[in-house]
Amino acid sequence: MAATIEGQDKVLATAQRIVQSLGNTSDTDDMLLILSAFDNRLSTLSSFVSSDENPSSAAATASTRPAAVDPRFDEAERIILNDADSSSFSDDYLAAVDDIIQLTEELNLSSVDAGDDVMDRAENALQLAMSRLEDEFRHVLIRNTVPLDPDRLHRSSLSSSAAAIAIAATEFFSDDANESLDDVSSARYSNHSHGRGVSFWGDEMSLELIHPDAVVDLREIADRMIRSGYEKECSQVYCSVRRDVLDECMAILGVEKLSIEEVQRIEWRSLDDKMKKWIQAVKVVVRGLLSSEKNLCEQIFVGSDLIKDCFLETSKGCVMQLLNFGEAVAIGRRSAEKLFRILDMYDALAQVFPDLQSLFMDEDAGDMVCEAKGVLDGLGEAAIGTFVEFENAVQGEASRKPIQNAEIHPLARYVMNYAKLLVDYSDTLNSLLENVEVESGHPERENTDDSEVENMSLIARRLLALIISLESNIEEKSRMYEDTAMQYIFLMNNILYIVQKVKDSELQKLLGDNWIKKRRGLVRQYATQYLRSSWSKALNCLKDEGIGGSSSNASKVALKERFKNFNACFEDIYRIQTSWKVPDPQLREELRISISEKVIPAYRSFMGRFGSHLESGRHAGRYIKYTPEDLENYLLDLFEGTPLILHHMKRKST
Repeated sequence: MAATIEGQDKVLATAQRIVQSLGNTSDTDDMLLILSAFDNRLSTLSSFVSSDENPSSAAATASTRPAAVDPRFDEAERIILNDADSSSFSDDYLAAVDDIIQLTEELNLSSVDAGDDVMDRAENALQLAMSRLEDEFRHVLIRNTVPLDPDRLHRSSLSSSAAAIAIAATEFFSDDANESLDDVSSARYSNHSHGRGVSFWGDEMSLELIHPDAVVDLREIADRMIRSGYEKECSQVYCSVRRDVLDECMAILGVEKLSIEEVQRIEWRSLDDKMKKWIQAVKVVVRGLLSSEKNLCEQIFVGSDLIKDCFLETSKGCVMQLLNFGEAVAIGRRSAEKLFRILDMYDALAQVFPDLQSLFMDEDAGDMVCEAKGVLDGLGEAAIGTFVEFENAVQGEASRKPIQNAEIHPLARYVMNYAKLLVDYSDTLNSLLENVEVESGHPERENTDDSEVENMSLIARRLLALIISLESNIEEKSRMYEDTAMQYIFLMNNILYIVQKVKDSELQKLLGDNWIKKRRGLVRQYATQYLRSSWSKALNCLKDEGIGGSSSNASKVALKERFKNFNACFEDIYRIQTSWKVPDPQLREELRISISEKVIPAYRSFMGRFGSHLESGRHAGRYIKYTPEDLENYLLDLFEGTPLILHHMKRKST
């Protein structure tokens, strides 16, 4: 009996070793059946192994027993192993991954020890599957990325008029103001009645970043990687691919990666172009790319913390790239030509700032929102500071070179077109001026009504002070002309130009009709002073005093001298004032009429009273050279900017 028991123990031990050696195959059950056929002593193997008489042996056998493993495991393992090197992603693959994930979860949760070998097999299969999914996740992301369409982006309208006028302003200060700022400004207003800076196709920009069908696949893959504890690998792949895509989008938008030092070294024309592209990119990036990027994260990583982590990681690069450029502009050297672009940059960032706050409301992204607020404030300060420096530059502009022909001074053209464009930014400038205390330092004219000023907006007051400064400067420049009459022509030309610029723009609403009325009165005052200073000497020749009595016994010698002096005065005025330029046709015509009303009746009357005393004598044509009609015709040549000469001319008619 002992020998029998001993023999059974030997057979049992041998069987156990065989089972253990076959534990990693799927044919264990079949092998046990074969072995049991050789000896009926093995037929009770299963019950013997599980008996209470040998619990340690039963436990050891249970650890290798394949019946404890879900039969789906073998099939799932086979699919994962067979598809490891496949170039295609089979439909059954994700289902196999689900089975492996479920098995590992059950093994981890089970109170029964399923055996290290089964667990190792499951974990190996899972690791292989995750590596395969990671590659597929990257492949789907890259392959299905929708390229950013630059043509669609650049359909948005960005006026370059502000830049053109700013460049022309720079040329003015370098005494090379050949470009007509009137043309620049009028073109701007004809093309953009209310628009300035940036105009997009709408505030809501839904950009398709990934083909919709691929989003479903990405979500399926991400879900399994997250459930398997491979969220880090999943997020790394996502962030790496999407960062590259967003960097490419920034390049398409024309936004370069530049340090603050590099930005501040850029020459103005090139910087202006970069500022213009930045203005467009800010809205496209925040309301288009980043909004769509966050939506993509939410679709792929449904319900996971990876949404905020991946979005922050992918987006912070391009946001900081934009903010770094904005900061560089804000702290850069201030100059008049930059003001409009800075204001456009401020407006663009201010418009999208609420969107930035909404996108990055999480605490981890708070620093980026603070950074954006700092750049926004910096741009606002730069705009006001630049505006103040512009005011000071106008007030202190002291070029001593008189303008030929007494025409409109380039400073007047520059300042008025600049002011005309600034009105477009009234809301922005008013809000900025409320936050700073800046004294203009420009004394206002005595005839400015204090009550009118008090009722003006902040920007209206600043523009009024600016124009007063310009008028004061123009008045100072008029003294460069030695000819007093020319001073008044210069003043008339420039003040009327200022009035017309106000009247033909939104400046009229800011400054009011009363302001225009007062300046028109000033132009009339200058016209009266011109007539007095220019024609008094000629008109004095046509007075009766000093010619020896009444018209019947006037001295011929005195009459000859009077006609001779009048002719000389008229010819001198004609020679000089035909070279003067009065650009405004209405003012030019009004001046000629005023001259004609003063001179022609006086000449006709004088000639009617005394002309007969000389016409009957010898060489009468030397003294009575012109009829009233001749003079009237010659007056039409004045103020055309083309010098003409009447010296020694014979009478045009007798």
